Amino acid sequence: MRIAIVNDLNLAVEALRRVVNSIPDYAIAWVAHDGAEAVTQCARDVPDLILMDLIMPVMDGVEATRIIMKSTPCAILVVTATVAGNAAKVFEAMGFGALDAVCTPAFNATGRLEGDTELLKKIKAIANLIGMVDPVFKMSLAERERSLVSLSPVVALGSSTGGPKALAEILSGLPARLGAPVVVVQHVDVQFSQGLVEWLGNQTPLSVILAKEGMTLKADTVFVAGTNDHLIVGPDMALHYTPDPVDYPYRPSVDALFQSLSTHWPRRGVAALLTGMGKDGARGLLALRRDGWHTIAQDQATSVIYGMPRAAVEINAVVDVLPIQRIAAAILNHIQKGKIHVNT
Repeated sequence: MRIAIVNDLNLAVEALRRVVNSIPDYAIAWVAHDGAEAVTQCARDVPDLILMDLIMPVMDGVEATRIIMKSTPCAILVVTATVAGNAAKVFEAMGFGALDAVCTPAFNATGRLEGDTELLKKIKAIANLIGMVDPVFKMSLAERERSLVSLSPVVALGSSTGGPKALAEILSGLPARLGAPVVVVQHVDVQFSQGLVEWLGNQTPLSVILAKEGMTLKADTVFVAGTNDHLIVGPDMALHYTPDPVDYPYRPSVDALFQSLSTHWPRRGVAALLTGMGKDGARGLLALRRDGWHTIAQDQATSVIYGMPRAAVEINAVVDVLPIQRIAAAILNHIQKGKIHVNT
């Protein structure tokens, strides 16, 4: 696999070189020292993978990712000094098409490289993904959708204060044969997650289970986030838990789930942001809308707290604002009839 490095720090470049060169099948395609140089290099020579730094002079990694994914798309892994410290930029880059993020390996006081193992894991996961769907990054949109027709659209629901009742209202209105998996992130402590699963299971004909590490999404099943870490869909299109961003105030995070679906799930679906305090989920919903998902926010009149839905509406992340009683029907309409909204 040919890997490009984009980083303005010579020591970081050397650390990344050592990681790439440690695997016989990997080779350095080229090195760029800022985002603008990366865009130019990629236009001349598209690598299999780019290790993209975020904070750089001239052009940062977010803008470089946006331009590259629009003009000469390829797999991009964000490699930054601190994923947690740059969470907003990481999510923004992933919204433009970066696949994942990891901290930059660094040399310790004795000259030993630390953090290389985690980077290698991320690179190998992306290598597997590229091998599965290659050349997905070079396909037209129509060709990509035809190649992925066997994947189901996903229904993604995010909620906080007042959420359990809202979730029950939606799930009770969905049929046993929905034809799509449902993934739920509700702000609730891990000690209450199993009880939430059991309670929701009594409200719907769908199967409701606690999402576990490595599970594969399947239709007609509701997967509920079950730890204080963030539930995401990974490059392998399976469910995973991650502590990053560690300093995010909402755990598990709706934004983390929505952003991961935007990055890794190629089939358009439906996402709804429900009642709750704060802004979690708004940026992720915007990323999904930009990808052509049908996005819904619960209206103010039926929300216990109109915080999260309001935040999404304010940044134009929402196609429909609906009372809770109408959301299930809207989901069913777009899943079963295939009327997925395409943002223009």
